[in-house]
Amino acid sequence: MRDIKTVGVISKPHAQQAQAILPGLIDWLRARGVGVRYDEATAEHLGLRDGLPRGEVCEGCDLLIVLGGDGTLLAAARALSGRQIPLFPVNLGGLGFLTAISTDEICAELERAFRGGHRIGARRMLRCELVRDGARAVQHDALNDVVITKASIARMIDLDAFVDDRFVAAYKADGLIVCTPTGSTAYSLSAGGPIIFPRVGAFCLTPICPHTLTNRPVIVPDTSTITVLNRAGDDDAYLTIDGQVGEPLRAGDKVVCDRSPHVLQLIRPPKSHFFDVLRQKLKWGER
Repeated sequence: MRDIKTVGVISKPHAQQAQAILPGLIDWLRARGVGVRYDEATAEHLGLRDGLPRGEVCEGCDLLIVLGGDGTLLAAARALSGRQIPLFPVNLGGLGFLTAISTDEICAELERAFRGGHRIGARRMLRCELVRDGARAVQHDALNDVVITKASIARMIDLDAFVDDRFVAAYKADGLIVCTPTGSTAYSLSAGGPIIFPRVGAFCLTPICPHTLTNRPVIVPDTSTITVLNRAGDDDAYLTIDGQVGEPLRAGDKVVCDRSPHVLQLIRPPKSHFFDVLRQKLKWGER
């Protein structure tokens, strides 16, 4: 890692732990001559009003500290907008598959990062394009998943899925999840999808409560292009990216997913392995 001269901080709003940690953390950084940029939630925790919009926090930063849970980390990943800035994820409680650094480890792990002795896990992202009337309407990058769900209370939706222009299935279901290996431990896991090791080059299509019980999750190479055709009526289906942004779909809309050119650089504790995290978070038995 290049010399760390400026650090960005993004915090979970209304988190009491962040409010307790931040004053000491900011003082620790500034005592080492490190410049600090922070978002509006962090400024509020500090009793200040000089916070920046999240999209501006990363400008000119060499490292981004995230205080919160996986939701805050997903918001930070969006704020990076493809910038190759290592992300330092601190877990403030909860499940937190991605935020693996505990509050007790912050200073020690930051010291390690400043020395260049940290580990970085590269997490491939998923690019999603909404094609409407033959033209690209919107484009987003997702770290976890792209989800199409029913917008009404009780009605199932009809979706046709294709991989590299080859027809896969006509789903009648509550929805469909297209996830990365990182997202395999999120919504897809709750819907019965498999856990995928982070370095595996794959995407997974996981139907949500399919009407046909033989519709099962399908893993495809991350070199594939996945196209989902919305056969539901206008506003009967909804597109969500990483649980952060979304919009209603119209009949005939196509959601096209493929591998993003962007990779998230996630700093990991030196002795923490993916299976250690699974055992801890999913309460798997120890030997």
